Amino acid sequence: MRKKVLIMGAAGRDFHNFNVYYRNNPDYEVVCFTATQIPDIEGRLYPKELAGEFYPKGIPIESEANLVNLIKENNIDEVVLSYSDLPFSYVMEKASLVLASGADFKLLGPNNSMLKSKKPIISICAVRTGSGKSQTTRRVLDILKNKGLKVVSIRHPMPYGNLVKQKVQRFATYEDLDKHECTIEEREEYEPHIDRNSVIYAGVDYEEILRQAEEENPDVILWDGGNNDFSFYKPDLSIVVVDPHRAGHEVSYFPGMTNLIMADVLVINKEETATLEGIEKVRANIEKWNPNATVIDAASPLFVKNPSIIRGKRCLVIEDGPTLTHGEMTYGAGFIAAKKFGASEIIDPRPYAVGSIVNTYKKYTHLDKILPAMGYGKKQIKELEESINKSDAEVVVIGTPIDLTRIMDIKKPTVRVTYELQEIGKPDLEEVLSDFLANK
Repeated sequence: MRKKVLIMGAAGRDFHNFNVYYRNNPDYEVVCFTATQIPDIEGRLYPKELAGEFYPKGIPIESEANLVNLIKENNIDEVVLSYSDLPFSYVMEKASLVLASGADFKLLGPNNSMLKSKKPIISICAVRTGSGKSQTTRRVLDILKNKGLKVVSIRHPMPYGNLVKQKVQRFATYEDLDKHECTIEEREEYEPHIDRNSVIYAGVDYEEILRQAEEENPDVILWDGGNNDFSFYKPDLSIVVVDPHRAGHEVSYFPGMTNLIMADVLVINKEETATLEGIEKVRANIEKWNPNATVIDAASPLFVKNPSIIRGKRCLVIEDGPTLTHGEMTYGAGFIAAKKFGASEIIDPRPYAVGSIVNTYKKYTHLDKILPAMGYGKKQIKELEESINKSDAEVVVIGTPIDLTRIMDIKKPTVRVTYELQEIGKPDLEEVLSDFLANK
């Protein structure tokens, strides 16, 4: 008799775990997925075209808020937690709810979820959302390309639209971003690769994505991780970014601690703005849990064009959405830049929020002086634009990885803040990658 399974997720790891472990497994029947973290991703189907022969009607995606009822109503045997960036206490709270409802609680590990490639894989992951994966990925990509290597990147999934159309996505031009109707979150991750004339894949079916990427005959495949999840592919070199601004989170968030322990290389990022206490706490946890890892010290300095525009002005600061929301940061690069360059005031955006942006503030109550760049679809992008333009700010400081003025009409002067990874001393990524390539 097939075990009845419920997969808890957020439109990413959950679909991957299903595809590689459950889809063609006659021992299990996946009754439904649940969804959380991302707005408006429940109430749809994981389509029959992707679900396989055991699921001719597809698989419903329900709200996680109904978890207990779903377990009881469907006589669920096993619940599989399949999303990331979660405090350990949250994971065990969910486990307790599941166990109290009569079902088993399960986590799939790397052996059952990592796919193998015939090409060398370098993975870049983190212990928390917002640690600095993106700039680390850019740095690694630049080093590899400067060595004359062909690199194809694959990004952790963000399939919030039509899942059949998003099965395999290849991005090489800005037109590809428009064709696939990318959200702000997606653009933030894909544009830097396009700017470097480098191809990046994403989608839903990560085995098919891997095989297509391999057909491009790259010298290296770069896994560009999401949240604090571990790689979908078995890496030949694992680079993990640690954030001393949230020291201690590297050993208290799931599955970031898994990344910490598995890493070949640990990058302690943002040292130029972190406290010595935070840096040393991170070092102590690395020494305790992964003493054999290579440790790289790094900074993420800010670059601001026309910073004089900020001085003496009332500023609205916009930061990367996931970093502020489930990443739990209360500030980012834009906030630091506004302070550094003499803003007279950083305004509270909440009175000007409209639509789903209001709901974001209700859900993430730690946010006050920052506007998260929420843009999971055209409607929300429009609501973000309206929230910005309603404000009484004199200047808008954009701390997101992309230039928001390309996708919305901001009717105020804007200043864009960018940041890149810079290693401090030795060893550095150039040295680590040279050693890896020499021995692969």
